[in-house]
Amino acid sequence: MASHRRPKQPSRTRVTVLTATAAAAVALTSQAAHADPKPTKKEVKAKVDKLYEEAEVATEKYNGAKERQAELQKQVDDLRDKVARGQDELNQLRNGLGSMATAQYRTGGIDPSVQLLLSSNPDNYLDRASTLDQLSTKQAGSLRKIAEKQRMLAQQRAEAAGKLEDLESTRKALGEKKDEIQGRLAKARDLLNTLTAKERASLMSAGGSTNVNLGSDVPESQRAGAALSAAKTKIGSPYVWGATGPSSFDCSGLTQWAYSQAGVQLDRTSQAQANNGSRVSRAQLKPGDLVLFYSDLHHIGLYAGNGQILHAPKPGAAVRYESINNMPFMFGVRI
Repeated sequence: MASHRRPKQPSRTRVTVLTATAAAAVALTSQAAHADPKPTKKEVKAKVDKLYEEAEVATEKYNGAKERQAELQKQVDDLRDKVARGQDELNQLRNGLGSMATAQYRTGGIDPSVQLLLSSNPDNYLDRASTLDQLSTKQAGSLRKIAEKQRMLAQQRAEAAGKLEDLESTRKALGEKKDEIQGRLAKARDLLNTLTAKERASLMSAGGSTNVNLGSDVPESQRAGAALSAAKTKIGSPYVWGATGPSSFDCSGLTQWAYSQAGVQLDRTSQAQANNGSRVSRAQLKPGDLVLFYSDLHHIGLYAGNGQILHAPKPGAAVRYESINNMPFMFGVRI
């Protein structure tokens, strides 16, 4: 007689394992279906260009803060020197009064008015006319000098304290801008690393050249010509944010260095350099003129002629020529 034994039911543990495996498979399939596709070269370029533009905005703010830091540090150092010299002068004035008191003591005791002179706060006694009436002209003059020196020292110390607070705020801003720049550059590097070496090289060289037809225009002045000639010697030098040469540059670092070779000292940032000369329109541009780009003027270069500019473009790209049409032109500046 045939056996009709019931088939063995799967254990609870086995059912759980099978269910979990099936769920994982469904999840992986779902993730694969919804995974972001690898960005195209065009998409990477757009994102990298945006990150580099944001980094350059931050770089110019960093340059401004760094220049402000240097100015504040000099002011603080000058004030400290003044306070030190003033304290020495004050000590000498007090020593002079001490000599007067010693002389009076030797001839019969210190006059009560001179005791007041030796006080740490002679200003109070200057307001007492009855006291001053008892002093000699020389003693009264010395007392006034001491009081004035004390007031001056107090003002200088207060000013130095304020400058130190500004200096600390500026240093904090520098650190924040540095972090912002490095963060954006890191994101740009990560995006570029999704491309092949050939694609990266092609992307970074796009729009630029080291050898172009500059036409026959001539500079408006000898200094403009000298600045442009100096900049041409730096073609191929790398862009480095915050750099002012002589081996690497950011955009305003290049223009500042180039004009310094012509004996002209420009301000540090592109926004400040925009006010270092007279503005000219695109039609009026001559070789050696500064050219400003973007509404916030965060990029600057030198007009080279025939619609070409010479500039330090962005990280990963060297000093080179580029069409003036590649960025939103604002105005030129003639130095």
